[in-house]
Amino acid sequence: MRQLIQHDTLHHFANPRAQRGTPIGERQRAVLSQEAMRAARDEIRTWPGYAPTPLVALNGLAKACDIARLDYKDEARRFGLNSFKALGGAYAVLRLLLQHLPPGVTSADLLAGRYREEASRITVCCATDGNHGRSVAWGAQQFGARCVIYLHPTVSQGREDAITQFGAEARRVPGNYDDSVRQAAVDAEANGWFVVSDTSYPGYMTVPRDVMQGYTVMVDEAVQQLPQPPTHCFVQGGVGGLAAAVLAQLWEAYGPDRPRVIVVEPDRAACLYESARAGSPTAVHGDLDTLMAGLACGEASLLAWEVLDEGIDDFLTVTDEAAVEAMKLLAQGIDGDSPLVAGESAVAGLAGLLIARQQPVLSQALGLDADSRVLLIGSEGATDEEVYRELVGRPSEEIEAEARQHA
Repeated sequence: MRQLIQHDTLHHFANPRAQRGTPIGERQRAVLSQEAMRAARDEIRTWPGYAPTPLVALNGLAKACDIARLDYKDEARRFGLNSFKALGGAYAVLRLLLQHLPPGVTSADLLAGRYREEASRITVCCATDGNHGRSVAWGAQQFGARCVIYLHPTVSQGREDAITQFGAEARRVPGNYDDSVRQAAVDAEANGWFVVSDTSYPGYMTVPRDVMQGYTVMVDEAVQQLPQPPTHCFVQGGVGGLAAAVLAQLWEAYGPDRPRVIVVEPDRAACLYESARAGSPTAVHGDLDTLMAGLACGEASLLAWEVLDEGIDDFLTVTDEAAVEAMKLLAQGIDGDSPLVAGESAVAGLAGLLIARQQPVLSQALGLDADSRVLLIGSEGATDEEVYRELVGRPSEEIEAEARQHA
């Protein structure tokens, strides 16, 4: 096949604990269930602006990497927030508010401005690399709560502006993402606020479960849209919430015949890869200075790990340079594909797939061949236009205009 990714350094760990050919287990269902997915789906479908995001068939790219089919779940326009995270943070904000408001209050009441005074006395907060904080801020504005978002130094100004436009207060704290998570928890305890985090830790599990359950709605959409069951799914890492939601919902949908699920992370922030190697959640330290900002996480979510530990088949790491190459490939459209805008945190899965197809030994290890049908989760669009333009060399508006012409 053609060499589409030049920066092809990659590390692979095959998970010896992965359960293949079996139904999803009670350990995973204790975290994410179909009952809770249906509740999230039924709620989110009622929100203004809801629509399933497109599943894009990348036939040209599939041919170029010699597989049978490649489908890309494009989250670039979810609720106008440009990221799948819109499903998780906002849903968790709503669930939290409803627990602290009078019985019988609904999201429709809050959207209509009823109980505005009561809701405004509740403050939600979280740490973020950008997208989750934007979702929490948007959800707080929609449903009437006050919001404080914690940002570490490498979060771009563009991503801060995207958060504060929804009325949230942004606070910069020193250190990395995990340091900002700890600061948010300390301040919430001191001020009587409520943390709405996408990562879990000892004593804090309920809200992250709601966040992940919101993500499963996206995967349920994809399952309904797919013309055939996928044989493989490549998904980005981070703290593990997205990967857990994708794995659990695919496992529920396809049972023992579920696809092989491969997590792909930046080599500079590979906490899931290292946890898999160690056999338990393992932190990675340092600046975590990957340009894949949404994946710059050093500690796995304990709740997500309960799903991932015996479910994820393989863990890969890729370089920042490979991610940029993947962004450019999607932007140009390969062999007749429609151009796509994908942010730097959306393409690790694609980079991992393309590199694997360039390396016959790795392809064989992952069970990839000419008959493979691969699902990719395009988890974000251009969440920071300045960063996107710098990396791709063109504005996202230009690429979107070409996509409209292509259609």
